[in-house]
Amino acid sequence: MNIDLPGPQTLIADVPAFAAHARPAVLLRPAAGAPGPHDNSVGGPLLWPRDEPWPVCRAPHVVHKREKLSDQDKEIWQDCDRRMKERRRARGGGAYVMSEEDAEAQRRIMDGAGSLDMITWERIRTVSEAPAVPVPMIPVLQLRAGDVPVLPMPEGTDLLQLLWCPDDHSEPPGQRNYWGPNVELRFRAGGAVGPIRDDPPQPEHAEDVYLPNPCLLDPFRVVDLPEQDELPEELVETAQEWAEARDTEYARTLACLPGWKAGGWPSWHLTDLVPIDCAACGTRMRLLLTLDSGKDPGLNLGRFGELRVFTCPTDLSHPFRLNVQ
Repeated sequence: MNIDLPGPQTLIADVPAFAAHARPAVLLRPAAGAPGPHDNSVGGPLLWPRDEPWPVCRAPHVVHKREKLSDQDKEIWQDCDRRMKERRRARGGGAYVMSEEDAEAQRRIMDGAGSLDMITWERIRTVSEAPAVPVPMIPVLQLRAGDVPVLPMPEGTDLLQLLWCPDDHSEPPGQRNYWGPNVELRFRAGGAVGPIRDDPPQPEHAEDVYLPNPCLLDPFRVVDLPEQDELPEELVETAQEWAEARDTEYARTLACLPGWKAGGWPSWHLTDLVPIDCAACGTRMRLLLTLDSGKDPGLNLGRFGELRVFTCPTDLSHPFRLNVQ
């Protein structure tokens, strides 16, 4: 967060009507380090009881099946491409145009596959398959409620742990319209953990983009405001004018602060507002965590975006929801 720019608190002081829409948040600010099991961390060891089973993923994983084209289909595909290029040359350039007959031939050859490797001449089909053996999850995030007081915690707990299966999943159980790692949340009482597990199992396969580099956290408390889609109409123009007068922007500077974050408001910078409701009770869910791509943790989430975890504000035992922007 750039401390030289006016922040949400300044806007609220100038326009008190924004106070009703403010939410507390904590910027986690991960930096490369060597965390221990008692630390707030990204990609560090967890305070995990030695006698407690390690979580595993049984959800279907996204896999890419390769299917070799026959020599005949390879020749048909190449002939279609050749005729398309000849038509373009005859016109003196411009767009490539394929005849309906050739397009139908290529659709038949692809047979619903998503892509074609024109070096190996294999069509690539994306499917979901359950792993033959449950896959151990890996530690991603550990937060102590005392250092991150915005976290809603079940009674008697003071530690939040997030693990995930470091592979792609298409709509794992309970996660509609989601593609990414399968996530597990654990709340526990840190002081009740006895002997610590120091040898968690490791998955045989993992996507590098989902393996966080070890980082320590430097929590910083802030106030967060919603995007304009979630503001009353009468405040939208006020927000824009106030920000422009100070040579800044409302979105992502004053509202929906970016980066690793606990609490606050989610940004909808890639889509329109997508209300996320609790599957158990229908209540509008609230942002619990934002995990970001790049920088020291080195993750790549949803084409270098953010993975957000939402929980039910009325009952933390209700299933959480995942969303990527």
